[in-house]
Amino acid sequence: MRILFVISIFFIISCQPKPEVEVFVEPDSEISITKEESIEMHRMWVKDESYKIDRYIERHNWNAISTASGVRYYIYEKGSGIPVEKDMLITVEFEVRLIDSDTTLCYTSDKNGEHTFLVGMDNVESGLHEAVKYLHVGDRAYIILPHFAAHGLLGDMNKIPPLSTVLYDIYVVDAKNK
Repeated sequence: MRILFVISIFFIISCQPKPEVEVFVEPDSEISITKEESIEMHRMWVKDESYKIDRYIERHNWNAISTASGVRYYIYEKGSGIPVEKDMLITVEFEVRLIDSDTTLCYTSDKNGEHTFLVGMDNVESGLHEAVKYLHVGDRAYIILPHFAAHGLLGDMNKIPPLSTVLYDIYVVDAKNK
């Protein structure tokens, strides 16, 4: 738990302007933080991220729906197929972008091919498992995943940085019972 806190502090501090005075911490010194302080810090981080997501949705004039976990989705083209349910094998076309910049394309099915996964079971972002259950075959939707429902504290160790909010532009190609 302490290591996650230290990583969180590192990223928060690294995004701040350089202080006028350099602070030196002894290499062997221990950072002391209570569980309650850690929880409060994460709560504030999530609140700030939620605010930024809401402003992003406002700027794009989307009528997005928020789930209980904070995942947002906006169906911009309604399909006529069957609804996606847990334990279905679905195939999607997608683009994944960072929310802070519409131009930062991380992944696309144009390069990587369509992606097929078992809803609720396979190794994809938890927020994606949640959001696709609101879609039907043929739907095109934007899905915004807060960092904790996407790639978390570490990112994907490739194109998605740590603590990143990601935007999926997704098209549900097919869904079938396994």
